[in-house]
Amino acid sequence: MIDTQHRFRGHGSLRFVYQRGQTIRGQYCSLKYVANRRRSTYRAAVVVSKKVSKSAVVRNRIRRRLYEAVRRAAPQIQGAYDLVFIVYSDQLAELPAEGIERAVVEKLEKAGIFAPDKRPNQSGRDIVEPKENQS
Repeated sequence: MIDTQHRFRGHGSLRFVYQRGQTIRGQYCSLKYVANRRRSTYRAAVVVSKKVSKSAVVRNRIRRRLYEAVRRAAPQIQGAYDLVFIVYSDQLAELPAEGIERAVVEKLEKAGIFAPDKRPNQSGRDIVEPKENQS
């Protein structure tokens, strides 16, 4: 789970992201994001409607898995952004963890939020790629 400082509080913040945010769509979910100058770090929310699954157990499983993928990618998130992941496929409940993390990272990279020279590895630690030597 992500820390409470990285979570949304109340519907007003979500409404702001829905109205003013930009969207990046993917196969299983989409990302709505907007820069937040009032904060020093990012905030994330995962929205899974009853249209995805009638079962609260499945919806909560999807939510937990996406929050975990965001938590693992958190060190590479640069800037203060409000991120809302909107799920529209129940296949995320059965997808391997690597697939979910890959989907989250791809959306963050497309949005320009993800640091380009770092990426998480299997253990959750960062891999820093060496910078090219300009001689």
